[in-house]
Amino acid sequence: MLNTIVSDEHQPMMREFWDISTLSERLKDTDSVVIEYKTRADSWNMARFIAKKRDLAGNVLNALYVVRKIDKEKQKEIEYKQKLMETAKEARRANMAKTDFLRRMSHDIRTPINGIQGMITVAEHFPDSLQKQEECREKIKEASGFLLDLVNSILDMNKLESGVIVLERTPFDLKDVLHESLEIARMNADFRGVKVSVDHSKIKHCHLVGSPLHLKQILQNIDGNAIKYNREGGSVSFSAAEIACANGVVTYKFVCSDTGRGMSKEFLSHAFEPFAQENASARTAYMGTGLGLPIAKQLVEMMGGTIEVESEKNVGTTFTTTIPFEIDTDYEEAITYEKSDEDGDVTDVKVLLVEDNELNMEIAEFLLENAGMEVTAVFNGKEAVDVFASSEENYFDLILMDIMMPIMDGLTATRTIRAMKRRDAKKIPIFAMTANAFLDDMEKSRKAGMNEHLSKPLDESQMMSVIRRYVAN
Repeated sequence: MLNTIVSDEHQPMMREFWDISTLSERLKDTDSVVIEYKTRADSWNMARFIAKKRDLAGNVLNALYVVRKIDKEKQKEIEYKQKLMETAKEARRANMAKTDFLRRMSHDIRTPINGIQGMITVAEHFPDSLQKQEECREKIKEASGFLLDLVNSILDMNKLESGVIVLERTPFDLKDVLHESLEIARMNADFRGVKVSVDHSKIKHCHLVGSPLHLKQILQNIDGNAIKYNREGGSVSFSAAEIACANGVVTYKFVCSDTGRGMSKEFLSHAFEPFAQENASARTAYMGTGLGLPIAKQLVEMMGGTIEVESEKNVGTTFTTTIPFEIDTDYEEAITYEKSDEDGDVTDVKVLLVEDNELNMEIAEFLLENAGMEVTAVFNGKEAVDVFASSEENYFDLILMDIMMPIMDGLTATRTIRAMKRRDAKKIPIFAMTANAFLDDMEKSRKAGMNEHLSKPLDESQMMSVIRRYVAN
């Protein structure tokens, strides 16, 4: 019976289970003994000996033998164990990914910081050499710029993966976005000895509605890689072409082709994975993080588009990005309100500067006073409200407001000022000047009553351009 019913692998243990000579001992201190076994028919059974009658010493005199099929229970158990194993594997993968992330970030953050501190040390050894001082400053700017890009990329990836990235829906001029992106690309290309060619002849509708900030980020990530990983004397071509237009929606195809180092066929399937780099030397030789392409891909897909890549090792790479946009049918009306005063004089413009960090205060104060403005500095939102409330009407021309401050934050201070019963409280320009740089932060600033949102680190030319647009004489 044993040989005909029980599977070969479970026969040894079943022989022990059915051994009547040991059964009384096994049931001495328990009511039953149980075993699970597999049959030759590939199903699972549960066998049980249950003590039915004992003598005065507690020895079993007779027992009931019960067998039942447990295929369903066994399947659930197997599935549960598989889930446990998968969960454990996922936890190990997550832990490895976390460790790898921290290792990469430690390297990528420490490298530029080491460069910044090192160049400061070098500069201190050549206090009388203007040339050396300039060289050190340029290298410090380059290292700090990489550090800023890294921080922005990490924050972008975190927001994308947590699903809290907010796309804009704002009117924009496609040609302006392309021009701004290409200006940066051309500067980097000139520095690296790479030739650039552009074809925008197939742009028909340029006044669109969408997320220009994220479009620019996509293009800069792709274009930047094409130049960064190119060879000296190489070339990059950019093109934008309208490929479809229907029901108020236009679809554009953006193509970026380069003659750079290219990617192998094996690596192409990993090109859009976070931190993926075919050659580890790219992290040091090109100061790459491996985050640009995955960020671009996720943004493109959020905008309803697609991104594809073709590449050949040591020949070059082509990225093709397709994105739909709404056509801005209100453009003619919107253009009426457009104003610009980039060259205006800001001398004697009175600014209320609100900043709780002394170093940031010193920087902003220098930039403003260097342009000829008069600065009144306060260190929190409550002080800003009190100073503005006690000032003569129309004394201040502009308020630059940090957001995260003690006692009273910048958003609360702005709402408090806007609610004051004096005419200048409603019309005075208030700019957010903050390290909170995401679109939802900008939206909060606007809802609080702020006119503009300047992100730290402050870009002097951008800041002065925005200030002139509002308060230039």
